[in-house]
Amino acid sequence: MPARLFAYLSYADAPAALRWLEAVGFAVVRRQDGPDGAVQHAEVRLGDVVVMVASDDAAYTRPALVGRSTGQGLYLLVDDVDGVHARALAAGGTEVFAPEDTEWGTRRARVLDPGGTEWSFGTYEPGASW
Repeated sequence: MPARLFAYLSYADAPAALRWLEAVGFAVVRRQDGPDGAVQHAEVRLGDVVVMVASDDAAYTRPALVGRSTGQGLYLLVDDVDGVHARALAAGGTEVFAPEDTEWGTRRARVLDPGGTEWSFGTYEPGASW
């Protein structure tokens, strides 16, 4: 079986994070809540992309935004950078940089979701041949 990568994220307010992900375009395909209302495990899908989400189980610290990055984040390949960016902001995301054309001929934008996780949206496909 070839290797595949799936991201997992935890949030202080996982239900709010799931609502934000749905507003961006993901669909919740699995969700298990605990008796206290915490999200024990959820999975969201957008095309072939699957991200696992849960409620924080500790007081995690998120990296601060320095300039145009927190130094780590997720990159989502999309055709409509402007549309995804607009939906992300309308759902409560914080703009890091607006949609822009790159010197290598693609389009990109970056936001922080309401939990502080960095999301980049772009038309560049990592790993594809030039």
